[in-house]
Amino acid sequence: MATPVVSQPRASKTESYVDNKRKEDVRQANIVAAKAVADAVRTSLGPKGMDKMISAANGEVIITNDGATILNKMEVLQPAAKMLVELSKSQDAAAGDGTTTVVVIAGALLKQCLTLLSNGIHPTVISDSLHKASIKALDVLTAMAVPVELSDRESLVKSASTALNSKVVSQYSTLLAPLAVDAVLSVVEAEKPDLVDLRDIKIVKKLGGTVDDTEMVKGLVFDKKVSHAAGGPTRMENAKIAVIQFQISPPKTDIEQSIVVSDYTQMDRILKEERNYILGMIKKIKATGCNVLLIQKSILRDAVTDLSLHYLAKAKILVVKDVERDEIEFITKTLNCLPISNIEHFKEEKLGYADLVEEVSLGDGKIVKITGIKDMGRTTTVLVRGSNQLVLDEAERSLHDALCVVRCLVNKRFLIAGGGAPEIELSRQLGAWAKVLHGMEGYCVRSFAEALEVIPYTLSENAGLNPIAIVTELRNRHAQGEINAGINVRKGQVTNILEENVIQPLLVTTSAITLATECVRMILKIDDIVTVR
Repeated sequence: MATPVVSQPRASKTESYVDNKRKEDVRQANIVAAKAVADAVRTSLGPKGMDKMISAANGEVIITNDGATILNKMEVLQPAAKMLVELSKSQDAAAGDGTTTVVVIAGALLKQCLTLLSNGIHPTVISDSLHKASIKALDVLTAMAVPVELSDRESLVKSASTALNSKVVSQYSTLLAPLAVDAVLSVVEAEKPDLVDLRDIKIVKKLGGTVDDTEMVKGLVFDKKVSHAAGGPTRMENAKIAVIQFQISPPKTDIEQSIVVSDYTQMDRILKEERNYILGMIKKIKATGCNVLLIQKSILRDAVTDLSLHYLAKAKILVVKDVERDEIEFITKTLNCLPISNIEHFKEEKLGYADLVEEVSLGDGKIVKITGIKDMGRTTTVLVRGSNQLVLDEAERSLHDALCVVRCLVNKRFLIAGGGAPEIELSRQLGAWAKVLHGMEGYCVRSFAEALEVIPYTLSENAGLNPIAIVTELRNRHAQGEINAGINVRKGQVTNILEENVIQPLLVTTSAITLATECVRMILKIDDIVTVR
């Protein structure tokens, strides 16, 4: 009678069967996928890093060294690998530089996590230890940072040129680095010294010439030509500039309606009315003394017609038409004027004043330059030149990185050595700290410390040096107390990197480490992927 009772499994907690295999598989798959993404960009780290050529489906080709751009264009399907793409995007937003570094660090951390997981350490324990280690790492970094003043232009230029060193346009860093520093410093506002809006720096790209011809323009540059339709002026001194958002053309009927004209007299009357309408508008414009018009692109009807251009040319008014909608804000801020949305509001106080508006021939096209602006807003324009489209785009991206680096220094005024020095120092100090901790934590922190060695290792590997020898020597130097010893890629040996002027903002390294740890912790915590159809 008692036999069936025995065969029933006891419903105690200890013996209930849980399938752990799938969780490990999912974790493994996530980590392997994310590592693959990290390895894809690893070779483009550092001054000797290689460039990637990205060929899109629509036949567009991009050559770039910028981690964020590479990952952005890659079609990543695995959800955990997508997190690494997001990671480099957020590093791009936070610091602007170090987008490759952050992905490489995350990849190395994941590799260490695989080992820890296979040793049977619980993911939550690893995750918490990583968090502690990253907080400790920030303290170590802050301790080795050197404060910098904004008046110290040389240091700013050095850090900007370090950011440009790993790019395709590195041979022009002597020109682009000071340019980036001047551009950022010219838009820093006195009342909000630690906020820099990079939208106040407009980058205009123009084909032709070489990157050497890149220049900073105190004023405005339009990548358009003056409308020559009726022989209007192409150069205007002592300009009074109006930015208008209405159309100088005869009014149209509403969409559904049409006017039927039966005989010629009526047609003449319509044309006469149109002419009077336009003339009336131009007289009002001329009355305020305005002699330069910037006309916003219009969707509804032509912003200007041949007739109105003819009258404007007779009135000696220079016209730049088809100004983009999103440029209006930048233009009005620079010219210190107000956009005019209706002819009735055309008043003199809404105009901007400049010494010279002229059309300049550049390469195969023409641009309009406005210089000598009175009471100019805190904005600046950089005109980037390049021999082909690929170089142009890459120059723009590199310049953006350099601008971001200077912005980081404005936000957080500390410098730190480059060339793998901070990573090795972190690795050494965290390794020492791991010995003090007990239990699993110490074990995890030691792995974190080892993972950080991937940066100097990759730097030397990309430069064709012997990575093991270099990293060992680095450790040795740091153990002897040379905090700023780093890899000098040009000489192929370990030197004091601060004296070689390889420096970067503290914000780049700190944000790279915090973001990478955060991303790895998220990937660790995932134990299952549920697809929803």
